[in-house]
Amino acid sequence: MPHGRSGSRSLKLTPSGAETFIRANTALMSPPHVPEIRLHLADEAHDLWRKTEEELAEIGLPPPFWAFAWAGGQGLARYVLDNPAIVRGKHVLDFASGSGLVGIAAAKVGAGRISASDIDPFCETAIQLNAAANDAEIEFICEDCVGADRGWDVVLAGDVFYEKPFADRLIPWFEALRNRGAQILIGDPGRSYLPKQGISALATYEVPVTRVLEDAEVKRTTVWRFD
Repeated sequence: MPHGRSGSRSLKLTPSGAETFIRANTALMSPPHVPEIRLHLADEAHDLWRKTEEELAEIGLPPPFWAFAWAGGQGLARYVLDNPAIVRGKHVLDFASGSGLVGIAAAKVGAGRISASDIDPFCETAIQLNAAANDAEIEFICEDCVGADRGWDVVLAGDVFYEKPFADRLIPWFEALRNRGAQILIGDPGRSYLPKQGISALATYEVPVTRVLEDAEVKRTTVWRFD
């Protein structure tokens, strides 16, 4: 999922205020490709869906990536749910987590420990609410984890290759983690900066999305292993 932007101003809310905001601007629903999971998501019925990035900046809220189930995350979560051995009993990082969707999928199939990272502090409340709705336990890391290594066995990254500068930072980090034995799985709906080499396709899905977020109603999404 698109990573929060470090340059955006965060809405100055207490945790209880953030929870109130999320509950008022989202509904608890299941993403179409992972009906086993319920998330607090924005839809056409909520003002948050229709606000532009500029309008959100005016009220001090970074773009609410946590309020949407992006195609890359849905595809990756689907793959994890269908292939539980990949994460079962392991320490998993859901990188650029947003809503926590992929981490929740890992929890549902028996991951041993799950960390979710994002640089948007608003994601912490969103992930806590979503984890609770799915009886999952997830620890939140509010920092840029690129370059870090906390011993994760599996790193799950949904929809992260959408900007070249970010992609240029991710590739050497993923390589370093892979070289010491971690498994890196990427969910990608055809973003421009996905590496052309060094990855292997594991599965492809047709994921329903919305034209407000994407340029189509269905995005072909591939789960890749970083080799």
